[in-house]
Amino acid sequence: MLVAVCLFAANAAAQNGRPGASNGPAFNAEAVLLLDAEGRTIYAKNAAVERAPASLVKLMTLYLAYEAIDEGRADLEDVVTISPNAATTPRYRMGLRAGEQVPLRILLEGVAIASANDAATAVAEHVSGDEAAFVDRMNAKARGLGLPATRFANPHGLPDPQQRTVARDMAQLTTRLLHDHPAARSMLGGQTFVYRGRVYARHIPLFNDPLGVQALKTGFTNEAGYNLAVGAWRGGHEFVMIVLGCTSRARSFLDAKRLLQFGFVEAGLEAPKEEPRRPTPRRPARARGPRRGAKSR
Repeated sequence: MLVAVCLFAANAAAQNGRPGASNGPAFNAEAVLLLDAEGRTIYAKNAAVERAPASLVKLMTLYLAYEAIDEGRADLEDVVTISPNAATTPRYRMGLRAGEQVPLRILLEGVAIASANDAATAVAEHVSGDEAAFVDRMNAKARGLGLPATRFANPHGLPDPQQRTVARDMAQLTTRLLHDHPAARSMLGGQTFVYRGRVYARHIPLFNDPLGVQALKTGFTNEAGYNLAVGAWRGGHEFVMIVLGCTSRARSFLDAKRLLQFGFVEAGLEAPKEEPRRPTPRRPARARGPRRGAKSR
């Protein structure tokens, strides 16, 4: 009954942008959304408010790449020739060189783990021939997946006034990516890969906490702030979480941790933490007057 009440409150709050439960945690993020395996809202804050997606755009880049692989139009071991356009895509980059030949698998690791913009452009060109055609496919797929508030302008997430999304759309995209293309789950759960003798690593504390986080994509631009998309599995329960617009990387991870812990309580996986009781102040002893018959000094 408690879970049902909280789910009802969360769904109602998602319509007006207020937190989904009056007793929920406070968040630094401008928008957050937590869904269960059935897509039901556990907690929402500003889930329908338009935001810049930053590198969460790369979730769609990965979706279309894995779709092409599953349909036989591409292969993980394809050798991709890096174009001058991809090689000059602004930071953050892997440092790809024009004319260099790189396996598609390495480029996908660059997209998922290093969040490399040059790798995302190279993937887009390999899948669709050129970046513009890939962006058209991104927007067509967004409509097909039911992402009405999302518009893509590039495959990497660098700022563009036309590129916008909402937390609810990003949660839907994350859910579909992880379920339609399970290989993306392990890719987004990776923390290191090696290319040209260099180790590319990301240090994500959420992977080390016992929260069940198995897939994660970060994003940042000055306009967007710090964004996260997370897939977590624990005790037979699945959660998808979006955090948008935090003021620092550390705060985005803290918000994600608080949000997941809130979800665990709602799913009955953890007991709610009780606030420590404050000791009751002792009343000062009342001064006693001299006893009858006693002499006062």
